[in-house]
Amino acid sequence: MIDSFDLDALCSLTNISKRTVRYYVQLGLVDRPKGETRAARYGQKHLNQLLQIKKWSDAGLSLDRIADLLRGEPPPVSQRMPAPGSVEVRSHLMVAGGVELVIEPSRAGLSPEQVRRLIRGVMAAYEEVSGDPSETTDPV
Repeated sequence: MIDSFDLDALCSLTNISKRTVRYYVQLGLVDRPKGETRAARYGQKHLNQLLQIKKWSDAGLSLDRIADLLRGEPPPVSQRMPAPGSVEVRSHLMVAGGVELVIEPSRAGLSPEQVRRLIRGVMAAYEEVSGDPSETTDPV
């Protein structure tokens, strides 16, 4: 395996133009190469970074979102439409007149105990904000 590439070789491997590679380096999406100008050398890490950027870019992600992902933010999870005939369980927490919270525990990845803690926390937050403890009751 080759340890380093010049810019021409890197561009051939990724099918990305020199100008674009330089732009990605300028934006901080790709690490700076070792060396300057024509003597600059790119390694396997640069190749992997460019291939990942290309994959996300081809999928329609903006450079801002790609930068977020490269910093370690979780990738977006696409919302799936429920299949016909599927059943979803939702909890409706009536916090006060005009204030309702809808919780879908399975989609939110919450256990029953976490849902109970969330409800208690929401009710406590509403009480603190409204300043009227008589408006809230302990639903759990």
